Amino acid sequence: MTSLVRPWSLTEPGTPLENAHRALDRIEAVDGRVRAFVAEPDRRERLLAEAEAAPEGPLRGVPVGIKDIVNAEGLPTRGGSGLPPEVVGGPEATVVTRLRAAGALVAGKTVTAEFAVLAPGETVNPHDPAHTPGGSSSGSAAGVAAGMVPLAIGTQTVGSVIRPSAFCGITGFKPTHGRIPIDGVIPNAPTYDTLGLHAADLAGIAAAAPVLLDGWRDTADARPPVLGVPDGPYLAHADIGAIASLEEQIERLREAGYAIVRARPFDDFEHIRAVQFTVNRFELARSHADWYAKYGELYRPQTARAIGEGHPITEGAYAEALAEREDVRARLAAHTDAAGVDVWLAPPATGVAPEGLGNTGNAVMCLPWSFTGWPSLTLPVPRPAGALPLGLQLAARPGADEELLSWAAGVEGVIR
Repeated sequence: MTSLVRPWSLTEPGTPLENAHRALDRIEAVDGRVRAFVAEPDRRERLLAEAEAAPEGPLRGVPVGIKDIVNAEGLPTRGGSGLPPEVVGGPEATVVTRLRAAGALVAGKTVTAEFAVLAPGETVNPHDPAHTPGGSSSGSAAGVAAGMVPLAIGTQTVGSVIRPSAFCGITGFKPTHGRIPIDGVIPNAPTYDTLGLHAADLAGIAAAAPVLLDGWRDTADARPPVLGVPDGPYLAHADIGAIASLEEQIERLREAGYAIVRARPFDDFEHIRAVQFTVNRFELARSHADWYAKYGELYRPQTARAIGEGHPITEGAYAEALAEREDVRARLAAHTDAAGVDVWLAPPATGVAPEGLGNTGNAVMCLPWSFTGWPSLTLPVPRPAGALPLGLQLAARPGADEELLSWAAGVEGVIR
């Protein structure tokens, strides 16, 4: 039987036509089981035509999956929902336009949880189809893990890039909030919504990030970073296996010469969660107010429930939550400075991918970095034969995306 796991590194050579055929053949071979891509009857004809016309650029001929809340010219946007595409779609997103200008090929739309909220799509985990691939960027992560594309675009409001990347055993990157323009993307909670990348390895992320992030700086920070461990109630949400994996990687990094600092930046973590929820649900309800009023019966129960949770939240409570968020951001920066930390380490999820496809797993381990808008990424870590993947999450100060990727390369060299 064809293996469902076969990551394809973006750095592997190939002409646009060779890469297009490789993507198409792999999609045809395994997507009937993985279900990472939204069905497209004329995909082969369209993609080969794109390959023939691919412009020169740093991503020339790279097939890319695009999460189905991101508008791409020529492909309908449905947001994983039953709403008419002409209602939820719109002009092409800047992120897709930048990919095309860099020579990338749009392999198709990838499956998402409905409107990137909670109701899962049909995608399975390529490592074990009985388990969730995570979400809401489920198709993007699974499509990369299964080798259908070497790069995919996802979005993260809480944990929707990092968690599925970890569950699927690949590398995921959520930049600083706002570093990739979010226009042309169906909104969830704009205070948090961030476009991100899925790739087989860090080299793939590093090749794509300069093309997509605003104000990219060429940097080569050779200084080893000071690594921080955020002890306390935040890490208490991770299960025994996730903590054991974290501690194993910490020890390997310590033995390799990295300075490790343990601190407690989130002693009020449960309050932070409550504030995050207030902002998220208020904005979700407002983002969908017009559509929900007209098409409410087409929404799935999980999405409708989440929207309903936002309706009672007042403007005053929302404004207070936004002010509290700014206070948390300032305190996290102060804790980080006081501890001398460059990069925080944490599990990317509470454990490995849960069994079943009814939910996409718990996003709580990604919450503090999404809440504050800090850049984060997850790297795959070694695991016993037959075990499901679980990665290592790294987070750095806002705007330090370039340094984070540079420092992550050193960490990857130790833990892989």
